[in-house]
Amino acid sequence: MMDNASLDDDARWRIAAAKDRRYDGVFVTGVHSTGIYCRPSCAARMPLRKNVHFYDSCEGAEAAGLRACKRCAPDQQSREEAAIAQAIAAIKEAETPPSLAALGVLTGYSQTHFQRIFKRATGLSPAAYGRALREERAREALVSEDSVSGAIYKAGYSAPSRFYDGMKGKMSMTASDWSGGGAGRTVHWAVMPTTLGGMLVAATDKGVCCLAFGEGEAELRARFPKAELIEGGDAFRDLFARVLAAVEEPGTARDIPLDVKGTAFQQSVWQALREIPAGETRSYGELAAALGNPKASRAVGGANGANNIAVLIPCHRVVQADGSIGGYAYGTKIKAELLKREDAKTNKTQEELF
Repeated sequence: MMDNASLDDDARWRIAAAKDRRYDGVFVTGVHSTGIYCRPSCAARMPLRKNVHFYDSCEGAEAAGLRACKRCAPDQQSREEAAIAQAIAAIKEAETPPSLAALGVLTGYSQTHFQRIFKRATGLSPAAYGRALREERAREALVSEDSVSGAIYKAGYSAPSRFYDGMKGKMSMTASDWSGGGAGRTVHWAVMPTTLGGMLVAATDKGVCCLAFGEGEAELRARFPKAELIEGGDAFRDLFARVLAAVEEPGTARDIPLDVKGTAFQQSVWQALREIPAGETRSYGELAAALGNPKASRAVGGANGANNIAVLIPCHRVVQADGSIGGYAYGTKIKAELLKREDAKTNKTQEELF
């Protein structure tokens, strides 16, 4: 939740005009011409500024004689948050993920409404949240358990086959590879000179698994401690050349295959990053809102920082809310240059169109 202390009424008016969900629960908008108060994100038409007064809480608005808007139901937010916390606790404690119907009974909401508020708060449906939780438990257990099957059962899967079916297309490594730190997998790599400095690029047979500036074999070994590392390789020459071209002219190679490993939430953030057009930027808050969870800007920042494939997953397109460039794992000079190149290419394309 955002901080209310630094907001004056002009700032609150801009937030309400932008329908910014991040400030729901921070303050409410009282409309004295209609006698109601709303969340900042209420979809109703904006009232005249002279009719609006802002309140720090629902209680303050009601003490002024206003009633809650039936459309955005600001008085229900605290109840919703408590229900979501209750549901998350139930999902974590259950051996088998509870059904949507069971969660509805537990929280006192209809299934449809609870599904909607849960996804708005977490970015995932209750079922997807339960699956992501099991996947995380499986990853942790596969690292510490001697038995792959034992790790799978410990994570809450009813059978190994359920684990493998659920992880298709997500892990990029089999369960035994995870438990062995990548043992049995082959990673081809090269350090290539670029106009941004030395660039480490590595790939498995599924796609690029690492792209980093100023790193080499030692850093790659830390990421894949038990995989077989092979420098170069004729079979990967074309792929590495395409990666180099994409770095020198960012935004030009969306078809390069990637081999990424992350949680369901991290993968959703990385996909959202790839959907930001070249030449444009987003703040963490804007990216979180695009994912349907405007309060998750900090979690989005964490997922952004966990990205091991620079440029191709363009975390450099995320900037501070005030428009300043913000940090970057490989230095702000590289980030600024990537953004400059993308902006120049976008402007050139627009000039050609007109």
